[in-house]
Amino acid sequence: METSPLAWRLASRFIAGERLSQALETARRINGEGILVTLDRLGEHVTSLEEAAQARDGYLETLDELARSGINANVSIKLTQFGIDLSEPACRQNVEQLVRRAAELGNFVRVDMESSDYTDRTLSLVQDLHARYGAVGTVIQSYLYRSRKDIELLCARKIRVRLCKGAYLEPARVAYPRKPDVDSNYVRLMETLLRYGPYPAFATHDERIIEATRRTAARLGVAPDGFEFQMLYGIRRDLQERLVREGYRLRLYVPFGTAWYPYFMRRLAERPANLFFLMRNLFRR
Repeated sequence: METSPLAWRLASRFIAGERLSQALETARRINGEGILVTLDRLGEHVTSLEEAAQARDGYLETLDELARSGINANVSIKLTQFGIDLSEPACRQNVEQLVRRAAELGNFVRVDMESSDYTDRTLSLVQDLHARYGAVGTVIQSYLYRSRKDIELLCARKIRVRLCKGAYLEPARVAYPRKPDVDSNYVRLMETLLRYGPYPAFATHDERIIEATRRTAARLGVAPDGFEFQMLYGIRRDLQERLVREGYRLRLYVPFGTAWYPYFMRRLAERPANLFFLMRNLFRR
């Protein structure tokens, strides 16, 4: 599948390429449209600490190239790519090297949130590294019952949060099973972040939630440059253009790398609804 021209035709709408140079070229073009970028070097659930070290080094190279090129982008990482399933101390060392480099370069690392099995470990690591270096934030998922308390903790520690709905299949004992409840919780958490969070990010393609965010920010007196919207590369280009035109900050999540096929398969296996989401957006601008 990874060598199939047909498969790549599907994937290339959403993946910036297999090489860093291709991702940088895409990021530069996106910057030219007035849009910010976060780069995600694909690869999760490594099976050896050597692979984890390779992921770390690849991200260090990415930060260095961003600094050299002047491209306005940060990076997003997953702890399963940095070895947390194999050795938590080794994972922490790998991520610390990356966050330290980001702080030296005036950049930023976003630690993505994976399934609820990793929530406590992710928050612990992010809090520790933020206290030492700054330059790191994380993601909170509105489908988890615990997310309000997590956001209150992160806001109190001035840690930047990206709010998303959540894409992993979770049991009803830890997550809202109904979409309306997930959406309602998103709106509640969004208001908390606009009131108390340092430069929050709202990751969504949902126009109703985007409009609710705009209204809430206006009501609270939060300027358009006091937060940002985030979307996936290749999804809802029409909406992206409109937000930028109206003066809002927008950042695209741009994945790249050779592991693009497993990336798609994991997304589809976790939630079959993702398949319909992707297919629907193939035929939109």
